[in-house]
Amino acid sequence: MSAQAAIAGIASASALALLANASAWRGSEFRDELLGSPGQLLRINLTYLFRHGRLPNLACPRLFNELVQVRKLTDRDARLPRLADKVLVKHFVADRLGAGWVVPTLWHGLELPSAPVWCAPFVVKSRHGCNQRIFLRSDDYDWSSVVRRANGWTSGRYGFWLDEWLYSQIEPGILVEPFIGDGRELPIDYKLFVFGGRVEYVQAHLGREHVHRWIVFDRSWTRLSPGSHDSELKRPRSLSRMIDAAEALAVGFDFVRVDMYEVEGHPLFGEMTFYPGSGLDPFNPPSLDEALGAHWLAALNGRMGLPG
Repeated sequence: MSAQAAIAGIASASALALLANASAWRGSEFRDELLGSPGQLLRINLTYLFRHGRLPNLACPRLFNELVQVRKLTDRDARLPRLADKVLVKHFVADRLGAGWVVPTLWHGLELPSAPVWCAPFVVKSRHGCNQRIFLRSDDYDWSSVVRRANGWTSGRYGFWLDEWLYSQIEPGILVEPFIGDGRELPIDYKLFVFGGRVEYVQAHLGREHVHRWIVFDRSWTRLSPGSHDSELKRPRSLSRMIDAAEALAVGFDFVRVDMYEVEGHPLFGEMTFYPGSGLDPFNPPSLDEALGAHWLAALNGRMGLPG
């Protein structure tokens, strides 16, 4: 079989499976939902196959990463772009939690000024995309290079290649924030997975700038990831406050990941994410993929009044 025929077969089989099982997947709610174009289905299948070594079960998903793909194809909730917009979400968080949870915005707009007006350290990032950021720790930097990179971020909408619809709905833009922490190392990023309004897991991300790695804990800070060379990570002092805050922000959603930082024992909001890793990051151990998926399915069933 030629490569072209194999690709066509993947797209056709995936489209047929999704269409045939859409109404049976979780009752009638998704019957009239947008199911994605053949091109979207093809990209999602191929990227998932490349990262996980298998095709996703889109017709009857059980794994967390499969459910992320289904959300990308079907969920057009108008709240998602507003809460993923790194500027607008701060108003939402301040209203729900208070202004003390929000990292200040020093500036936002479409094009950076010709010369910086902020003292280092500070951070330049896009408001509409992921992994688009520059950390400026001292005044020894080439501002013209920073401007060129930032202009590249705003030259188009984000989210097409991974079919992340919500990002395509956010107006491109740039924001500048103060550097959180001591100005040298990036703080640990605590990512709280909230299902049906309850935090079930916390994923602690370390070494995000150089040797990026993460450790998964349950809400009681019991480690679920295998042992590693990292010393045992201490429970953050503000974990209980983080959990309460994440659950307050997640009201009304079957799943959202809420990211937090801790600076000198004080928790700070980072962002809200609806497509973690675009559903392409494998879990270690792999059983976590199914465990998180079970929580998400239970939340969906509970929202729709179906048995778990």
